[in-house]
Order: sequence, then structure tokens, then C-alpha cells
Amino acid sequence: MKSKLRAAAVAFGILAIGYYLYYGLTYTPDEYTGAMLGWVGPQMALPIIALTIVPMVFAFTGDGILEAFTGRNSSEFRDAAVGIGTITSFRQTGVSVNDQPQVKIAFRVEGSDGKVFDSHAKMIVPLTELALLQPGVVLPVRYLPGRTDKVEVDRSGDNGAAQRAMNESLIRKGITTRGKLDIAERGLTAQAVVRSLDVPGRIRGGYTEVALGLVVTRPDGTTFETRAEKYLPPTAVGHVQVGRIVQVHYLPGNEQEVVISLPVNA
Repeated sequence: MKSKLRAAAVAFGILAIGYYLYYGLTYTPDEYTGAMLGWVGPQMALPIIALTIVPMVFAFTGDGILEAFTGRNSSEFRDAAVGIGTITSFRQTGVSVNDQPQVKIAFRVEGSDGKVFDSHAKMIVPLTELALLQPGVVLPVRYLPGRTDKVEVDRSGDNGAAQRAMNESLIRKGITTRGKLDIAERGLTAQAVVRSLDVPGRIRGGYTEVALGLVVTRPDGTTFETRAEKYLPPTAVGHVQVGRIVQVHYLPGNEQEVVISLPVNA
């Protein structure tokens, strides 16, 4: 869509200026008019409009700006593959729309095939959300396998696609298993209190293993004790300290296999 809008704007600009030049060069003055009327007159409106519209079209079809107005990914990335992007850095570009800054975000992206590459995205970010963009924050992104220099933050609202991409990434890193994901999907949701916390010292993909002693409250109000092991990013360890309440999932027939659920960017 961006390329079509820009091509249409350029074509209009060429036609407008071309017509103005043609009119001026072929104008034949009569005894009542001078040669200057070939250049000065209503025909000037077209190049003036073109010189106004063309820069505006290019500005508003810049990376992230059109998506901010439509709330959707560009047509080029709308059906692209979903990957997991980890923010490594970001900066404001100096462009703003309705006082909301455009930000260039550098990502370390893990594709659906497990390959990792560096890329970037530009997007308009409300001032109230700017503080959420921090190194280490994980966001779903859309990318083109043959062109990894640029990505777009996923705007499809398809949480299922983003979750599947995240799950596959965690499985490849050994952070979780398909069995645990099945429990998280099919199991009962309950709350548990952390009674003990041990750190065995093992690390996988930058995630630290923790062993938790839990007291789980069943839906009927009764409780049972169990232990659970989970790999967590360093920023999430504070969410499983002794005394904290966490959300867990378990199958009624196997209460000793409990899966802890924490937000991705906890």
C-alpha cells in the first residue's frame, strides 16, 4: 500500500508540473495578453498542490506512521511470519504525530525456524507507553524471511500466533516442554503460595532455574503441597519469592505436576 500511494503521488506530481510547463511553453499571447500569463495564472495551482501533497504522502507513509493511523500492519508485513523480538535498544527519531513520538527500536529477533538475527522497527508510541520500551522486553514481530533488516511489531491482535511463536522458542531453548504446555492449556487454573525457593544454579538461554515449594488451593478450597521447577528470566525471579501468590495449572489426576504461569515480560 505504501508503494502504491507513493507511486500515485509521484505520478500526480509529474503530471501536474508537466502540464504547467507544457502550458507555459506553448502559450501564445494575443494583443491583449502578455507572455507572462503563460506562467502566471490558474495553471499554477496544480504544481503548488503537487508540491504540497507529494511530501505529505511520503511523510505519512513512513515506517510506523501509516500503521499508527490504521492500527494494522502494512500490507507487506500483514501476513508475514511471526517471530519473537527482544528489545536491545531504542531511540526517538525526532518525528512525531499528534505529539506522539516515532521510535526506532532495535530488536534481537528469533524466527519461527529458530534462526536469530538483528533487525529494527519504527513505530509511533504514545507518551504514556514510552516507558514500557526497555531493553529485554519481548514483543511479537512480523518479519520477511528474505529481508530481515526490517520488522514490524505485530498489530494483528492474534494472540494465538504470538503465543505459539513464544512456545516454540521456549521449547527450543529447553525452558519448557510440550507436556507442560499441554497442562497449561488443558489444566485447571488455581492459585498457589510460594513456601520455599531454591536456586540450583543451572542456566539455559539466559534463564535461571528455580525450584519452588508450593501450597496450591483447589477450586473447592482445599489445598495440597507440591514442588515445581521453572526456568525464569532474571527480571521474573522477584515474582516467585517466598510468600508470593502465583497462578498455576494442573491436571486433576496428577497434582504433583504443576505448571506456573507468569507474564512474558514479568
